[in-house]
Amino acid sequence: MSDPTRPPGPKIIAVVNQKGGVGKTTTAINLGAALAELGFHVLLVDLDPQGNASTGLGVAKENRQLTTYDLLLDDAPLQDVVQKTDIDGLWVAPATTDLSSADIEMVANEKRSFLLHDALRQKAIDRYELDYVLIDCPPSLSLLTVNAMVAAHSVLVPLQSEFYALEGLSQLLLTVREIRETANPDLRIEGVVLTMFDGRNNLSKQVEDDARANLGDVVFETVIPRNVRISEAPSFALPVLEYDSASKGSQAYRALANEIVTLQARMRG
Repeated sequence: MSDPTRPPGPKIIAVVNQKGGVGKTTTAINLGAALAELGFHVLLVDLDPQGNASTGLGVAKENRQLTTYDLLLDDAPLQDVVQKTDIDGLWVAPATTDLSSADIEMVANEKRSFLLHDALRQKAIDRYELDYVLIDCPPSLSLLTVNAMVAAHSVLVPLQSEFYALEGLSQLLLTVREIRETANPDLRIEGVVLTMFDGRNNLSKQVEDDARANLGDVVFETVIPRNVRISEAPSFALPVLEYDSASKGSQAYRALANEIVTLQARMRG
């Protein structure tokens, strides 16, 4: 039973694509930074065993004593896992390669699909006064990804502007439907964002046309360009908004953040 004395919880968005290299982690990091820049309080939950979102936000491996693995499998208190980043208003729950064994270890737990759901609803989360939680999922439809979808209110799908992009999307949408039917009936698609978009390339335009024809309003107006500054930023452990605030990549992620905020305001109204 919900506690009427607690503040309303944050909007939880799982950033999902079972394909690697589509700009999933880049989108999670930079969307988080863009929302924080707008004045929102944001937690990025790194659920990818590669830990790239943690690295991209400046959390060195030696500073990840407690991680999302401990949060899921050892009932570690949220406040012991969450770390402040150098970006005002942005926190991270980091990950390490320990997470790679989590799927196997979770199987024996009867609440295996709800571990993240419950962890993100601990009373301790209230202290951060969060507006958004972004979950960077692993590049697979694994038990970790299922946990993210069960915990989330919505799913954001980065879609690379390439030939086979839409083929993989159908399997992902089927998984979303299964989660709705079995564990999280309110889960919805936040939207599909086209990434690595090259406006000079006919293929990028064709993928965009196909995506909009097949998915309609589910596709965000904002497209994320193929931009060298976006590619360079992770090697400096910075979001592109901090690395080069004026770049086209930064402007695109700001536009995406504004679209999401506007969409949420419209749904509330």
